[in-house]
Amino acid sequence: MWTVIYIAPSAKMAEKIQDRLTDEGFLVKIRQASVSKHFEVLVPEAELDEIQEILSSILQ
Repeated sequence: MWTVIYIAPSAKMAEKIQDRLTDEGFLVKIRQASVSKHFEVLVPEAELDEIQEILSSILQ
């Protein structure tokens, strides 16, 4: 099951997050949000806890 961990304001930001998480060895998907021009970053639910720690360092 895939879970949204972040809603990025642009494709560029979503790709930056995807690249960093992929470099760390995680599976990542990006899809355009259905309601707005934002992009959702999705990861496997089983890896959520690990990824949240890395995501916080990426966003700082």
